[in-house]
Amino acid sequence: MLEAKGIIKFYGSLEVLKGVDISIHKGEIVSIVGSSGAGKTTLLHILGTLDSPDKGELYFEGKRTDQLKGKALAAFRNQNIGFVFQFHHLLPEFSALENICIPGWIAGKKSSALEKKALALMDRLGIAERSSHKPSALSGGEQQRVAVARALINDPGIVFADEPTGNLDSANATSLHQLFQQLRDELNQTFVIVTHNEELAAMSNRTVHLRDGRWGN
Repeated sequence: MLEAKGIIKFYGSLEVLKGVDISIHKGEIVSIVGSSGAGKTTLLHILGTLDSPDKGELYFEGKRTDQLKGKALAAFRNQNIGFVFQFHHLLPEFSALENICIPGWIAGKKSSALEKKALALMDRLGIAERSSHKPSALSGGEQQRVAVARALINDPGIVFADEPTGNLDSANATSLHQLFQQLRDELNQTFVIVTHNEELAAMSNRTVHLRDGRWGN
């Protein structure tokens, strides 16, 4: 589904990624682990087309994506990729339901069908009764589930999660990873997760270790 070949990335004179290759298959959860500064988030951003490699190639379902620019890149990302971040990035003036609908509105989808789908996602994620609440009225775990629903609203081929449990207590962290497993099993959803938590990474189909910009053991 997703393939990266020879990904190299510099920040100034510092080589952050040193020729990374990776293949992600449909319906699997892949966790990327490693110490701070190993290049995990940089790699995730490149795989998710939020950043571009200095060298290397990136393919999504056989189509090269690292050369997309401007509106074509934005449209590709909106239609095919979902994101969940450590800091939920929910808009405070909007309700939970409205936050979930935003990517769909950007894609030009009809509001009535979109809201129905968003409510169905909220029900699946156990937060249906919180649809009218603004982020400030939600717990950290509830906010992260809203972020997951937002990531899923456009039926993306793949969801990238950057330290999604970083601000959650252990119970909510475990619950979120179990939710990812459930979505994989029921929807055949693909996830790539950057995490420091080895125990939670072990719940994935595959764990890969990044050390100093290269794969390690």
